[in-house]
Amino acid sequence: MAGTTKTEKIRQKELSQPDSFQKVGTEASDWLAQRQKIIGLAAGVLILGGVGVAIASEVSKRGEEKASQALGQALTVLDRPVEGVEPAQPGDTEPPFKSVKERDEAVVKSLGEFRQQHGGTPAAVTAALAEGKAQFRLGNYAAAQTAFGEYLKGAAQNDPLRAEAFEGQGYALEADGKYEDAIKAFEQMGAAGGPFLVGMGDYHKARMLILLGKKEEAAQVLSKLTTAQPNTAAARQAGERLAVLASEGVKVPAPEAPAAAPVPDAG
Repeated sequence: MAGTTKTEKIRQKELSQPDSFQKVGTEASDWLAQRQKIIGLAAGVLILGGVGVAIASEVSKRGEEKASQALGQALTVLDRPVEGVEPAQPGDTEPPFKSVKERDEAVVKSLGEFRQQHGGTPAAVTAALAEGKAQFRLGNYAAAQTAFGEYLKGAAQNDPLRAEAFEGQGYALEADGKYEDAIKAFEQMGAAGGPFLVGMGDYHKARMLILLGKKEEAAQVLSKLTTAQPNTAAARQAGERLAVLASEGVKVPAPEAPAAAPVPDAG
C-alpha cells in the first residue's frame, strides 16, 4: 500500500508541474525572429547569384516571409485568455475562451487551415509541432502522432525542438497504450538532445518499462540516469521512482560511481 501511495504522489506532482506543451507560443515567436534573420541574409543571392537563381530565391523569400507573417497571425488565438484561468487584459477585443478545451480546438482549426495554405514552408513545419501539442491536449492521440511526425519529417536534424516532438510522440503513443512504440520515441528523444530535457528520454523509457511489467530493467535505467545526469529534473524524478520500486520489493542496483577526473600530467 505504501508503494501505491508514493506512486500516486509522484503522478500528482508530475501533473501539477508546468505542461511541457505550454511553450508553444514562445517557441513559435522565437522561430519567427530567427526566420527574419535568414530572410535578410537570403537577399544577398540576388546580387551574387545568376538571374534564374535570383528569381527563384526572391520567390522563395517572399513565400517564407508571407508564411511567417501568416503563422504569427494564426497564433494570435493563443493571446485570448481563458475564463477562470487567465485574466482579461486591457484592450482585448476578442472575448475570452470558456475553457482550455475551447482554446485548443481553436488552435487546431487555426493552424490546420494555415498548414493547408502554406504547406511546404518552414513555417508550416513549425505549425505542425504546435498543432500536435493541441491535438494531444484534446485527446486526439492519432492526430497528434501524425502532426508530430510531419514536424520531424520537415525539421532540420539539428533543430533543438526535435526532442520535444519525440516527447510528444511518446506521450501520444503511451496514451494509446502502445508502450513499446513509445519507448522507441523516447529513445529518439534522448538522442535528439535538448538543453531543457536532459535525461528525460531515459526517464520516460523507464516509465514505459514499468507499465510493461519490466520493473527490474526500469530500475537499471533509472539508476544509470541518476549517475549520468546528476542535479537534473530527470535525475530527481528518477530517484523518486527508484524509491517507489524499492518499496515494492524490486531490486534496485547501486548507483555507478562517477568517472574519475583525469589526473594532470606532471611532466
